[in-house]
Amino acid sequence: MKIFYAIQATGNGHISRATQLYPYLQKFGEVDFFLSGCNATLDIKLPVKYKSNGCSLHYSKCGGLNYWEIAKNINPRQIYKDADALPLKNYDVIINDFDSITALACKMQKVHSVQLGHQASFISANTPRPKRKSIMGEMILKHYAPSPKNIGLHFEKYDSFILPPIIKDEIVQAEPTNLKHITVYLPSFDKDCLEKAFNKVSDMHFHWFLQGVEFKHTIGNITYFPVNQKKFNESLISCEGIITGGGFETPAEALHLGKKVLSIPIMNHYEQECNAAALKKMGVPVVYEVGKNFETIIENWLNQDIIYPKMQANNIPQTLQYLFDTYKE
Repeated sequence: MKIFYAIQATGNGHISRATQLYPYLQKFGEVDFFLSGCNATLDIKLPVKYKSNGCSLHYSKCGGLNYWEIAKNINPRQIYKDADALPLKNYDVIINDFDSITALACKMQKVHSVQLGHQASFISANTPRPKRKSIMGEMILKHYAPSPKNIGLHFEKYDSFILPPIIKDEIVQAEPTNLKHITVYLPSFDKDCLEKAFNKVSDMHFHWFLQGVEFKHTIGNITYFPVNQKKFNESLISCEGIITGGGFETPAEALHLGKKVLSIPIMNHYEQECNAAALKKMGVPVVYEVGKNFETIIENWLNQDIIYPKMQANNIPQTLQYLFDTYKE
């Protein structure tokens, strides 16, 4: 069996999920990957056969999206050209993790696919949303990468086709410890936006994984790390808690390990606002804006006695068997 797997590379989560799935997919057949977008910072150890700049996210300095940068880097003509060039008819199964080029290619070439991933869960109206829905956000979630079949991944089973998050083997097999540091992963924030606040929480040490850092080094109560999967896993497994965005994979892994989580969704990023709504329903603290008193928010979060939900891990062999059975129907 020949398998085509499209990865949306607007962040590291999609790549992390594909990397975890790859050895399991190999048991079903030969896998070729298509990487769409250029936001990811992880080393990609996958057989990427096709690439496209696609549509990538660009961030403002302190926690928001830069829509002008996003818009000016979209090339519709190239997108159609890339979609037309994908030889999808050469594959038996097409798996799409929220990539618009692959969805367009399927339409142009009259082949079908299955959408596997977190965004697929938003096909259901039962999946949590913020109090104020975004018409544009809903359109993107439902129509950006449409597929006739969907297998969603989310924190809870909000609908029949939604399954638990895919969590890396290193996390599932880990024995969590607490070395009393806070892990930080906030890719939409520049260093200058948060450094002073972390410095003010002087009795706490921070492991900050930050784009642009070339080597591990410590200044005061902050150890700066390059974005590296292995080092991040080690820090997460041994931390007291994590401060992260409103993404899906990282909060899921932290909750699986029983760690404290403080979520700061990217401003005006509708999917992250939806994730934040889901996290709030589970009792996870969410901060929508980082202001002058952020250090107080961190201290209050650390001092709160919160019972965090235990996150179930996906049964990957079972999920993939379901996917391939569904594809044949």
